[in-house]
Amino acid sequence: MPYRIDISCPPPDAFDVLVQLGALDVEPIGDGLAAIIPDRVTPDIVARTLGVAGVAVSPAVVRDNGSVWLLSPRALRIGGALIVPQEAAAPPNALRLIDSSAFGTGHHPTTALCVEALEEILTFERPDSMLDVGTGSGILALVALTMGVPHAVGLDIDPDALATAAENARLNHLGDRLRLVLGGPDVLDGAWPLIVANVTAAPLIEMAPLLVRCMGKGGRVILSGISSTLAAEVRRAYEHLGVRHIGSKTRAGWTALMARASW
Repeated sequence: MPYRIDISCPPPDAFDVLVQLGALDVEPIGDGLAAIIPDRVTPDIVARTLGVAGVAVSPAVVRDNGSVWLLSPRALRIGGALIVPQEAAAPPNALRLIDSSAFGTGHHPTTALCVEALEEILTFERPDSMLDVGTGSGILALVALTMGVPHAVGLDIDPDALATAAENARLNHLGDRLRLVLGGPDVLDGAWPLIVANVTAAPLIEMAPLLVRCMGKGGRVILSGISSTLAAEVRRAYEHLGVRHIGSKTRAGWTALMARASW
């Protein structure tokens, strides 16, 4: 498990040394430095390499369900979407997110791929609603709403994630346009012109018949959270059900598939 270190009065080259040691994040804190260090590098090795007597060690905070390690939330831009921490100064069109353990900070490659795919679709089409499967923090539904989709449904099996999504919707004055539902696609009735599912390959394959049943005529779907080695398998599962592949995006070993209903 990665851990946090704090160094007071660090040597001038401390930042570069920490990066070379594999630090997952480094940030100035007052006159010192903080870093998240992978567990393969012990605190003694860090101190010895830096040439200091010792470092203060504490637990690191994990985000995005254990996949992203950051010392503190920070702003990022994905295409035209600006995502900022709740308390940060930002322009009115920025999407604010509370700091939580729910997946969907924007820093994971799978989330970025989905935002880019959404922006690409919404540049040319304006569906009247969208379904966000595995909504987590609600980030993808909220991005779609800020891009002009009138209404969204966020679906998740984790009630804590839905509570986070509700708070993020309230924070961005979008609560009246986002409906949150506990469960999987089997609890839904109706069809959507746009669906985003950022989960992982296995559940995407398992839920394929249910998810395809939620697609409206000519509807689009964005499938993400897929290891690039499994992308062909996920693609086949949906093509077998009449969904036509129209594009892919890949980053850091992850793939997002974009497809359209053939009916």
